[in-house]
Amino acid sequence: MSKVLLSLGIWIASFFITVLVSFIEVLLVFLLPFDKYRKFVHAQCFWWADWLIALNQYWNLDVKGLENIDHKKTYVIVANHQSLADIIVLYKTRMQFKWVAKRSLYKIPFIGAMLWAASHIMLARGEFGSIKKVYREAAVWLRKGVSVAFFPEGTRSDTDEMNPFQNGAFKLAIKEKIPILPVAIRGTRDAIPKGSWVFKMKVSGSLTVFPAIDTAKYAMNDFAKLRDIVRDTLTLAG
Repeated sequence: MSKVLLSLGIWIASFFITVLVSFIEVLLVFLLPFDKYRKFVHAQCFWWADWLIALNQYWNLDVKGLENIDHKKTYVIVANHQSLADIIVLYKTRMQFKWVAKRSLYKIPFIGAMLWAASHIMLARGEFGSIKKVYREAAVWLRKGVSVAFFPEGTRSDTDEMNPFQNGAFKLAIKEKIPILPVAIRGTRDAIPKGSWVFKMKVSGSLTVFPAIDTAKYAMNDFAKLRDIVRDTLTLAG
């Protein structure tokens, strides 16, 4: 019963925090027209993520490797995918980035408003034209000096074994000559079990940022080699 009550309290508090942040972000879009890259809007999600993680006193998140981030550089961020909580954890890096979000998330009240206000990249799954559009839009952001985050598994893994990686992020990094920043996420699957709204207690999670991988030495046909190097790096983090 305590888990149910705690989970209910967290969801209620999360809802009000999400409403507040989405309201602030949408308001800032209209009040700060000079924030054309939505960096100030994006930064509001830093404290949003802090609050959501802090709400559950039984969660323990270990963040490592932040020294590997150069906030003056642009990256193709590549992370494994375990849970809906992954993007919340990724905000702990305090990095400016756009991430590829499936279109269904834009239909969620307030969450969708946050995604729209921060100008993240929308993906319609199963539509080839949408996939091509995603990479075109990602390339535009990279050329503007804004990092882009990808979950190359495509969908979250149901086990500790990562799903096969899709190739797009690696081809894009090589084409645009942008370094890849590997980020390993652990424990988020246990925090919110798939198919349940009840949070698990005493969950230990981690976010590990690895040194960036320079893509300048890779030719376009080397994308599979680069993909496997990144996947092996994230696998070793487990």
